[in-house]
Amino acid sequence: MHDIEPFYNWIKLYSSQNDSRSPFFGREYSEFEFSQTIYNYYIHPQWDFFGSNTLYIKIIFIDYETGYAIIEMIGEWNDAINNDIMWLKREVIEMLAEEGIDKYILIGENVLNFHSSDDCYYEEWFEETEEGWIAAINFREQVHSEWRQIGIDNYLVYGGELDEISWRTMSPNQLYTLINKIITYRLN
Repeated sequence: MHDIEPFYNWIKLYSSQNDSRSPFFGREYSEFEFSQTIYNYYIHPQWDFFGSNTLYIKIIFIDYETGYAIIEMIGEWNDAINNDIMWLKREVIEMLAEEGIDKYILIGENVLNFHSSDDCYYEEWFEETEEGWIAAINFREQVHSEWRQIGIDNYLVYGGELDEISWRTMSPNQLYTLINKIITYRLN
């Protein structure tokens, strides 16, 4: 797991540690000191801790004018034990929402599994997005299965074409435009 770095090809376009409106503003990262772990497995030091011991994130792009954020994730999404959604909602999403972000693209190819609790924080997040949406792309089928069991699919848009996006070959705006088009089509 220590070899899996957050996506860095957009770093010249956006850097969360240099964005004064980001929850991670001012963070300093080491390329050589591996101190963060998920279940005793070291992860790359560029991932951001936000309160969960099993799930880390990296905000890889924000467009304040359009109102969207792209967040890459790694680890185990564990609401049952660690209440990861509460940490994500309170420590990251609420701060972004205060800055006008109401569209979220969650990239989950490095999320290995999901353990559910209730859906209260998802419902709250969904209600607060008003005109926006929460899209989850490239998550594993076992994560989708857990989401369906507790009804999180009422709050997140995922699956189908959203799990086949080669997002690394796109610019952030191309990715946002594609996802917005998919969601608009699904809603109509």
